[in-house]
Amino acid sequence: MALCNRQEVMNHFFTDPSLIQGKEIYIRGADVNHIRNVLRLRPGEEISVSNGIDDKEYRCGIEEIDDDQVRCSLRFIKEAGVELPVSITLFQGLPKADKMELIIQKAVELGACEVVPVACKRCVVQLDAKKYEKKRQRWQEIAEAAAKQSRRSIIPVVGPLMSMREAVTYAAEMDKACIPYELAEGMENTISFMDAVKKLAKEDTGGCKTRAAVFIGPEGGFEETEVETAEKSGIMPVSLGRRILRTETAGMAFLSMMMYELEIKR
Repeated sequence: MALCNRQEVMNHFFTDPSLIQGKEIYIRGADVNHIRNVLRLRPGEEISVSNGIDDKEYRCGIEEIDDDQVRCSLRFIKEAGVELPVSITLFQGLPKADKMELIIQKAVELGACEVVPVACKRCVVQLDAKKYEKKRQRWQEIAEAAAKQSRRSIIPVVGPLMSMREAVTYAAEMDKACIPYELAEGMENTISFMDAVKKLAKEDTGGCKTRAAVFIGPEGGFEETEVETAEKSGIMPVSLGRRILRTETAGMAFLSMMMYELEIKR
């Protein structure tokens, strides 16, 4: 039986905008060792580069690999078109064990632009400032690796740890926000939220994207008072269906819905 030919996936990297200099593009930092000693790429091979700001993909060929940088020559620029037309922030209640790593990885793959860990009342995990900064550094590395793997044009940000009240205040500044809640009945609010976000995205003709937010509770969900606080700030309670989803599944389910509504159907 003949095997199907598999298209080779091009390696994707990020660089600072200041290192894109005309026809020359430089890559520095930890990626230099990765390119040289892990991937074992050589001069002449093609890679793609993003500057982390615009939705463009810089296709270039490796010219020279030094100890501290990789020098590339620009071949062409194309509109990557990989970013969603809406900037989505996932407010994630702190889960147990290493679930946050999986959540961040999949949220980045599905198009989120920011993940904000939230210390909810039912969170089992408690982090002080020192422990959190160590975790945050690790989570940001996971976000960057996922952005490279999925060939995102930007590296999504893992935000500071917030209380529920701080997170609600931050989300209130965005265009639309929702909070999936197991006691929310029917899908009417979910459909209404999706339609409102799509409408705002279509009307957006300026330089700033529509900003949307979703709150996902920890194991055990949100307390009723937390949902009430969110609702008073204009954050819409919605349903993700008739089944109760785990915290590491709920965010993926919502982001998948958003991706379908904003990308597949547009």
